[in-house]
Amino acid sequence: MKHDHSYHYAVMARAIAAIDARQGEPASLTQIASALDMSPAHFQRLFSAWVGVSPKRYHQYLTLDHARHMLRDRFTTLETADAVGLSGTSRLHDLFVRWEAMTPGAFAKAGAGLTIRWGWFDSPFGPALAMATARGLCGLAFSAETGPDAAMSDLTARWPDANFVEDPTAVASWAHAALHGMGEARLHMIGAPFQIKVWEALMRIPSGHVSTYSEIAASIGSPSAVRAVGTAVGRNPVSLLIPCHRALRKSGALGGYHWGLPIKRALLAHEGARADARAP
Repeated sequence: MKHDHSYHYAVMARAIAAIDARQGEPASLTQIASALDMSPAHFQRLFSAWVGVSPKRYHQYLTLDHARHMLRDRFTTLETADAVGLSGTSRLHDLFVRWEAMTPGAFAKAGAGLTIRWGWFDSPFGPALAMATARGLCGLAFSAETGPDAAMSDLTARWPDANFVEDPTAVASWAHAALHGMGEARLHMIGAPFQIKVWEALMRIPSGHVSTYSEIAASIGSPSAVRAVGTAVGRNPVSLLIPCHRALRKSGALGGYHWGLPIKRALLAHEGARADARAP
C-alpha cells in the first residue's frame, strides 16, 4: 500500500471527530476503527507506520485533555532554552534549520522588490502551500481545514507588493525538509520586529514540548504583553518550522490556531507520540 500523507491526515481528522463525539468517554481501538469504517488491524497498521506508536496509545494523544497533560509534563521554560543557544541555527531532531530575519525597513515595503516562489506539497497534515524567497521559506500553510484558496489568499495578502511565481521545484528541497523533518531547511522571517522576537521564542520550544503565551511574553522581556504575543503567534506565516502550535494558554486550553484546531491537535499528538517513542 502506498502511504499517502494527506490520506493519513484525513483519517486522523476523522479519528479526532470520532473521539470528540464520545464526549469524554474512553474509546477502544475497535470502537475508533469502527467509527472510521476500518478494521482494527488496518487502523493499527496505518498509524503504526505513520507515527511509530500503536493506535491504542496514539488515540490518547488526540483527546482534548492531551494539551493539559503536555503542559503538566512537557512544559518548557524558555529562559533555560537560551542555555542551549539560538544563534541563527536550531536542530529539531533530524531537521536542521537556518534562519534570518528581514530588516524592519524591508518589511515595511510590503514585499516590494521580492520574488516569492511557491508550490503545493503533500504532508503528514494534509496539503501544504510552501512559499520562499531566495533566502528561504517565508510561508508554510496547511489547507486541509481552510481550503486551498483561503490558504493562498492568506499568504499572498501578507506581502501584497511581492512578485509571486509558481515554481514548486525551487521550493521543493526546503519544503520537503520542513514537512518531513529530515535534512536542512532555510527560513526567511518576514515580519515586524516584535513578531520576529515572538517567532524566535517559539523556535526554542523543543518538539514534543509546549509553553504558554505568558511564558513566551516573559522570555522576550515583555511580561505584560500576553495579548500582543498571542496576536503575533497567530500571525506566524510559517507553520511547523516556527511552531506556534506549541503555544498554549495557562489553563492548558489549546487557544487558537490559524490553520484550524484539528491540525493543531494533530501536530501536538504527532510530536508527543514521537517524543515518547524516542524516549529510553
